Amino acid sequence: QVQLVESGGGLVQPGGSLRLSCAASSGPLNEHTIAWFRQAPGKKREGVSCVSVIDDSTHYSDPVKGRFTISRDKADSTVFLQMNSLKTEDTAVYYCAADRDPNNRCAQFLGGVQSMGYWGQGTQVSVGP
Repeated sequence: QVQLVESGGGLVQPGGSLRLSCAASSGPLNEHTIAWFRQAPGKKREGVSCVSVIDDSTHYSDPVKGRFTISRDKADSTVFLQMNSLKTEDTAVYYCAADRDPNNRCAQFLGGVQSMGYWGQGTQVSVGP
């Protein structure tokens, strides 16, 4: 059982930055593909970014490409989402998710075609004046 804990959310002005962290209280994340999702009020959950356990390849949805960066700190098994140039439309609850993923399925995970096995409780990101 993997228990995920997100942190780093908050209120930031448009154009600002935040860094989200995803850690596992139950053990290392080095054997899992990790992805970030978000859900804004009244909207469906959408995939944001993913880092594959197979080859460390990174994947991004079009709305965040060029502004967000996902990275994995293998020393302490934490995954980060660096979010720059934040926009009001980035306001949402952000969730990290993990899956053992032997088949490099980041694209399927982000596209909602397949679901990931473990989820955190989410952290609120609010972008506004």
